[in-house]
Order: sequence, then structure tokens, then C-alpha cells
Amino acid sequence: MSDDFELDTGDLERRMDGAIASLRTEFASLRTGRASASMLEPVMVDAYGSPTPINQVGTVNVPEPRMVTVNVWDKSLVGKVEKAIRESGLGINPQLNGTIIMLPIPELNEERRRELTKVASQYAENGRVAIRNVRRDGMDQIKKAKSDGMSEDDQKFWETEVQELTDSYIKSVDEALENKQAEIMQV
Repeated sequence: MSDDFELDTGDLERRMDGAIASLRTEFASLRTGRASASMLEPVMVDAYGSPTPINQVGTVNVPEPRMVTVNVWDKSLVGKVEKAIRESGLGINPQLNGTIIMLPIPELNEERRRELTKVASQYAENGRVAIRNVRRDGMDQIKKAKSDGMSEDDQKFWETEVQELTDSYIKSVDEALENKQAEIMQV
């Protein structure tokens, strides 16, 4: 039975890729002083009795480098969209123009930049934790196979494989964090 064990490293990689993709989405939502439609992705609007992503209640555009606009399709939701943006913690003050909500992106001051780098660090740590959780699942599978009769050499081989995979993904998180922090601190 011990020779039959084959750890599904593809599954572990897929799950770790998911953690990296989630981290990139969270990083995209961080404001860097430049307008980006993706900065509104985490904003949820209480529309029709359920939390709805902002891009499902209106069109998000970036008409100029320091301006994001949201053209709300349903006039009755304009107030709710505005409220959701105000309460999102993005630090943006929406301005109404009919069904269009304009979001001027102010220059970031030094203090706000430092706060955003701390938030980015927290997002990165969450990514590392998710990757380590996948690693733990892989190691648990190996331990179970060991108790089912896997040889110690095979156990060491698979543990090394999982650890190398984990290390490479943690390195990707660290590089992404470094790039995001440089982008945030760039004036």
C-alpha cells in the first residue's frame, strides 16, 4: 500500500494559487493615489435586500487619472451606493451628479501612505497564513500515509516537496508585498 501513495501536488498548487490571486485582488483595492476601477471591487451595496458588488448596480469608469465614476443604473440605489462608498474605508468623498457618482482621488499624504503599507502587510500575512494552511493539509496527508505504512524515505521526499512548494509561494507573496509597498510609497 505504501507504494500507492501519490500526493496531489497539483491540488496544493491550485489552492496556493488561489491564495495568491486573492492577495492580488486585495492589493488592487488599495489606493495608491491613482484612480483604478478595481479599488471599488470590495465595496458591497445593500441592493434589493442583499449585499451586491458595486459593479452589478452600475458602470465603473476611470475617465481621468484622478477620477473614478460610477453610473448607477437604478436611480433608487444612488443613495445606497454613495453610502456604501463612504463607509468602505477607502477615504474617498463621493460627489453626486444625477445618477453618476464621481470619486475624486486625492493625493496621498505621507501618513496615509504608511497606513496603506501596513494594510498591505496585513493582506500579505493573511496570504502567507492561507498558504501555510494548504501546507499543513499536505503534511497531514503525508502523516496519514505514513501511519498506513509509507516508508520514512518516501515521507521525507513528500515533506520536502510540500515545503519547497510552500517556500516558493511565500516568496511570491513577499515579492508582491514589496512591489505594492514601493508603489504605495512612490510620490
